[in-house]
Amino acid sequence: MSGVVPDRTNGMRPSTGVLYPFCHFAILATEFLLGDNGMRRSLRVAAALSAVVLMAGTAFAQATPAPDKKDTAAATPAAPTPAPNRSVTKHSGTFNGQKVSYTAVTGETFLPGPDGKPRAAIFSTSYIKDGKDPSRPVTFLFNGGPGSGSVWLHMGAFGPKRVAIPSDAKDDGAPPYPLVANPDSLLDVTDIVFIDPVGTGFSYAMPGVDPQEFWGVTQDAKSVAQFIRLWLNEHGRWNAPKYLGGESYGTTRSAAVVNQLEGQYNDVSLNGVILISTVLDFGAGADTQGNEIGYALNIPSMAATALFHGKTTHPGGAAGISADARAWASGPYLAALLKGNALSAEEHATIRRDLARYTGLSEVFLDRADLRVTPGRFYKELLRDRGLTVGRLDSRYTGKDADNAGSEPDNDPSFYGIDGGYTAAINAYARGDLGYKTDRSYVTIGGVGKWDWRLNEGRDSDTYMNVAPYISTALRENSGLRIFVGQGWYDFATPFYAAEYSLTRSGFPKDRIEFQYYDSGHMMYIRDEDRAKLSRDVRAFIKAR
Repeated sequence: MSGVVPDRTNGMRPSTGVLYPFCHFAILATEFLLGDNGMRRSLRVAAALSAVVLMAGTAFAQATPAPDKKDTAAATPAAPTPAPNRSVTKHSGTFNGQKVSYTAVTGETFLPGPDGKPRAAIFSTSYIKDGKDPSRPVTFLFNGGPGSGSVWLHMGAFGPKRVAIPSDAKDDGAPPYPLVANPDSLLDVTDIVFIDPVGTGFSYAMPGVDPQEFWGVTQDAKSVAQFIRLWLNEHGRWNAPKYLGGESYGTTRSAAVVNQLEGQYNDVSLNGVILISTVLDFGAGADTQGNEIGYALNIPSMAATALFHGKTTHPGGAAGISADARAWASGPYLAALLKGNALSAEEHATIRRDLARYTGLSEVFLDRADLRVTPGRFYKELLRDRGLTVGRLDSRYTGKDADNAGSEPDNDPSFYGIDGGYTAAINAYARGDLGYKTDRSYVTIGGVGKWDWRLNEGRDSDTYMNVAPYISTALRENSGLRIFVGQGWYDFATPFYAAEYSLTRSGFPKDRIEFQYYDSGHMMYIRDEDRAKLSRDVRAFIKAR
């Protein structure tokens, strides 16, 4: 700020009327101080002050120069901010066998700053059952990234329409991609609001506002919590049952948003949090040298994947081999890793043999890897003899690299196998059925810059980033809160054992946390059978409140 005193007259010459309030105040003050005598004296005071006002006003007006044209132009009020861009459409559909008529509200909500001026526009799609029931549940959903729009949950799992791509871990090919009715949507039991955080979907920071203001664990959570409060205001749903849900980094966001909603003075209490493909404890899952527990947390996913591709056997299927692998990874395997270079040759040989049995990798390779296999190496090595790699998001998918000699894959076949269909679907549906008009491009993923991962709770919490304690605190302080956790056996982006580890530490009441598992990967709803199961599981979770 400069040292120049601002002109608060806005270029206008003051009239004597500006000074009359001071005269009136002086009269009242005289009456108050002198009582009844003051009333009589005030008449004389008023006459004297009136003369002073007339002379002072005239002198002040003469001393104030008339404004020039530049001052007048500068005083012209700024153009008003355009209204949020929205579309409202009417629809009906059948969900879980129940016909529902609903209104779709598609478009922007402005997030105001402390000065009341908009700083960002959040794009959302709200599906609201007709009839205006203020006690009907409402569920707020988003995806992750960070930097991903809500397209995946919207067009794949819970929206009233979905994109029909192959269910059997095959590439989605080229358009046109069928857009079909989704009977697995949850609109029979809850209204749904799909949220695109700033920098994703059609959401953006206002001109002149640095979007980095919204790009961080806490910054992002604050903006989403602000949106939720504004939505509750607009739709009169403060006393409705409320659910919050996310996928992938969206589960991280869910925990941070819970902290912003329930950990502040202006509480928004929740009935449930839906965590799909969960990542909360980034320290435990970090693929970095010296973090031994990370290797152990990946073993059950490797075992399930090896079984799926015929590299090992187990009579209990994915669930059976995963149970055995959990016990072995948290017992003999982790104990061996913690011994480091004190591990004896005999112990090393025993662990190597068992590790080969669970992962389907050769003992020669495991020896070279010193018993520690990163996920990237596993994707490349498991099917190297077939000239194939396996996916990260969903290890059922296979891909073919430019050559077979590298240590890690060129790309993730489980992502490039689905992204074309989803991108086309959200653009066609939003601009078509939902009637939303915009020149902006929909950002499916990758729309944010440098992310601030610090929780600003001290050096240790910033070094070891873990948002799971936000959930344990909320569970202890809200006796009506429950947690749903959905995990795919073949997900390496957010391994199921890492999710279990983060939510079973001391301080978590296990009777209010529900785990469900699916025979697919990160986006389990791609597989038709698992989309139906996920819908049943989440519907039952909401109805059980």
